[in-house]
Amino acid sequence: MSNPVYRAERTGLLLVDPYNDFLSEGGKVFPMIKEIAAEVGLLDNLRAAVAAARKANVQVFYVPHRRWEPGDYDNWDHPNPTQRLVQQRHTFEKGTWGGEFHPDFQPQAGDIIIKEHWAQSGFANTDLDFQLKQQGVTHVIAIGLLANTCMESTCRFAMELGYHVTLVRDATAAFTKEMMHAAHELNGPTFAHEILRTAELVAALAEVQGGRS
Repeated sequence: MSNPVYRAERTGLLLVDPYNDFLSEGGKVFPMIKEIAAEVGLLDNLRAAVAAARKANVQVFYVPHRRWEPGDYDNWDHPNPTQRLVQQRHTFEKGTWGGEFHPDFQPQAGDIIIKEHWAQSGFANTDLDFQLKQQGVTHVIAIGLLANTCMESTCRFAMELGYHVTLVRDATAAFTKEMMHAAHELNGPTFAHEILRTAELVAALAEVQGGRS
């Protein structure tokens, strides 16, 4: 998995869950990823990846988690453990600062914001597959959070649907080093076509071919 070639009109950057609750001091989940985020240079790498995609005229897709609202999960038969935690701490609460996108990752004109996912996959119960197909995208590059949950689930689903999948190992984070290791060394190679570092991605996007109309 090296020297990937991307075509702008066939490539989409998936920016998963870039919320203040994940990425900003004072966010509800930020303390749990802070150590790993600092170690990998998460924020700088996210900035670099998004900037490189925009410069290469690659379509950017925001893939956001459900923003909690009162009543969410209350009468569900079997919410998963993460949803129970969201229910308790009101993660990504709609109408609050924590449920807003980090200031460095505000959508720009032409970006596509996907319908919010309820669990971990950005595809399940959303319009992500539809929007990718409408844009002619065959190759997806995934950055964002968390490495071993929404990122892994979204990317594995993408592979199942026939997309070429690129993971960016230092443009994500998790709660522990073990989770990061599992996401990129154990599980990632079973579904990702490329597993790159941000510097490698930026170099590849600098050589991007084609262009979007």
